[in-house]
Amino acid sequence: MTDAKDSAKSANAMWGGRFAAGPDAIMEAINASIGFDKRMAAQDIQGSRAHAAMLAAQGIISDNDAEAIREGLLTVLSEIETGKFDFKPSLEDIHMNVEARLKEIVGEPAGRLHTARSRNDQVATDFKLWVRDQMDAAIAGIEALQRAFLAQAEAGVTHVMPGFTHLQTAQPVTWGHHMMAYVEMLGRDASRFRDARARMNESPLGTAALAGTSFDIDRDATAKALGFDRPAANSLDAVADRDFALEFLSASSICAMHLSRFAEELVIWSSAQFRFVTLSDRFSTGSSIMPQKKNPDAAELIRAKVARIFGANTALMIVMKGLPLTYSKDMQEDKEQTFDAADNLMLALAAMTGMVIDMSANVEALEKAAASGFSTATDLADWLVRTLDMPFRDAHHVTGSLVKIAEDQGCDLPDLTLAQMQAIHAEITEDVFTVLGVQNSVASRTSYGGTAPGQVRAQIVRWKEKLG
Repeated sequence: MTDAKDSAKSANAMWGGRFAAGPDAIMEAINASIGFDKRMAAQDIQGSRAHAAMLAAQGIISDNDAEAIREGLLTVLSEIETGKFDFKPSLEDIHMNVEARLKEIVGEPAGRLHTARSRNDQVATDFKLWVRDQMDAAIAGIEALQRAFLAQAEAGVTHVMPGFTHLQTAQPVTWGHHMMAYVEMLGRDASRFRDARARMNESPLGTAALAGTSFDIDRDATAKALGFDRPAANSLDAVADRDFALEFLSASSICAMHLSRFAEELVIWSSAQFRFVTLSDRFSTGSSIMPQKKNPDAAELIRAKVARIFGANTALMIVMKGLPLTYSKDMQEDKEQTFDAADNLMLALAAMTGMVIDMSANVEALEKAAASGFSTATDLADWLVRTLDMPFRDAHHVTGSLVKIAEDQGCDLPDLTLAQMQAIHAEITEDVFTVLGVQNSVASRTSYGGTAPGQVRAQIVRWKEKLG
């Protein structure tokens, strides 16, 4: 007996003070998932109710047993929702916790619920239902943010600001056009979630452990009851598949990247050096030592959330990459990553929506910046091509020469005299000044998808109709 106690003490010392009960406690800690998969309680009960109803309809269990199971599951759900449920790590996961409590409530009928299914198809079903709900939530969050950008675009259709390449002033654009760029990006994000949702919407329930079941079940009925389009066609694939979670994480990663890009712009734009926007106090913080500071902390945190979402995507890819068919315990690691990514994506979407609604454009600072850096140089080159029938490469050279003169004199292109321009190219006329102002520049960009206010208004109308 002494040797056994010494052995247990030795094991505890090896693993550290966290585990007081030896290897059994360590196994329970690594094996149990109830600490996180209890988030799927509603989906687990939803799937069990559909399964029980189908078993009764097929005559596999009695109507009385099915009714007892149904009522018992509703009681369990109520206990979970009101915080009265006692989750037990010794029961490993949400499935066994629910089933054990169901047995306490209804007795023998609870033991019939697991007929013709396995925890393998059960967890795949629960997780799919949960991810599907998150996709719907993500789409709703994206559309709310799109509407916020649309409101900003509509308010600033004619506001002029610099368009950048390499973070250098390139050409004047409108504030509305810049806002609409993010509406387009977010539209692609929503479409990715919709595409993934349609692709994932096949029910694993009834594929059992991996090979299907010998019971005369109706998988079409359970698929319909759970809102799936059809049952999954291959039982091996159904229990082994986590593509739906990977697609959710992939779409989340791209969406988060878009949020991070605008967050970066907000950090730059709200700085003292730019002053393009003013962020509301609701999404800013002060400094503990510098009273003048107003920090864009919400934008910076959104920018950082991307790392967690990207990390979740990478982590699950690595978990899945070496697994043979079908289920392996490795797949228990699919949920925490996905849960964390979903939480952070929804938080980032909500925070960004609030910032976009509250932010105000500093119109004077935007227009002043738009006129800097020879931003109408391309307009001058285009005028030379269009009016003087000059090859674009020649027009580019002439314009470059005029930019050099303006740069040497510390002025912008519209400040040059006609004589100075004609000294570079004699055929330039007074008409050239009609294209050199930033307002004239943006008004001239009337090609489809361009920055001209008329084009921006048309895109605003299109998106308003699309979003409903």
